[in-house]
Amino acid sequence: MPEPSRRPVLYLLASAAPPALQLLDVVRQVHRRGWDVAVGLTPTAREWLEDRVPELEELTGYPVKSAYRRPGQPDVLPPADAVLFAPATFNSVNRLALGLASSWVVGFTAEAPGKGIPTVVMPCVNSALAAHPQFDRSVAVLRETRMQVLHGEGGFVPNAPGERPPYPWEAALAAVGRAL
Repeated sequence: MPEPSRRPVLYLLASAAPPALQLLDVVRQVHRRGWDVAVGLTPTAREWLEDRVPELEELTGYPVKSAYRRPGQPDVLPPADAVLFAPATFNSVNRLALGLASSWVVGFTAEAPGKGIPTVVMPCVNSALAAHPQFDRSVAVLRETRMQVLHGEGGFVPNAPGERPPYPWEAALAAVGRAL
C-alpha cells in the first residue's frame, strides 16, 4: 500500500504496438486520477517513441526506463504501487508467461506479483495471433501468477489483422484503480 503522504505510483509499461503512441495522453489521464506515473518501454517501443521520450520524462518527472541497471547503480524510479503493462504484444505476453525476461519491462512485470505489486496486463494482438494456441496458454499462466489479464470482453478484444479499433485504456485504468 502507498504511504499516506504520497501519491500512488503506477508503472506504465509498454511494448511496441500502435496504442503505445498514445502514452502521453495516458500519462495525463493517470495524473488526473491522482497517481504518479513512471514509464517503461521495451527496446522496440523506445525506438518508436524516441522523439517523445523527452516529453514523457518531463511530464512524469522520471526517466523513461527501457534497460536493466548495472549492479551498483541506484534505481532511478520510485517504488511501484501498481503495474500496468499495456499494450502488451503477442511476443511480450508469451515471453512474460514463459519467464523470458529479455527486456526490463518484461522482467519487472514478471517479478511484480512475487513482490506483492498489483499487476494488470492488457494485450494488443490481432485475431490471427490470438488464435495461436500458445497465446491462450500464456494468458492462463499469467492469470495463475495473480496478474489481472484484460483479454476479451471488458478488456482488449482481438481485432482482425490490419484493423485499428480504439484501445480500451479506460478499462485498464479502471482495473488499476480497483487494484490500488
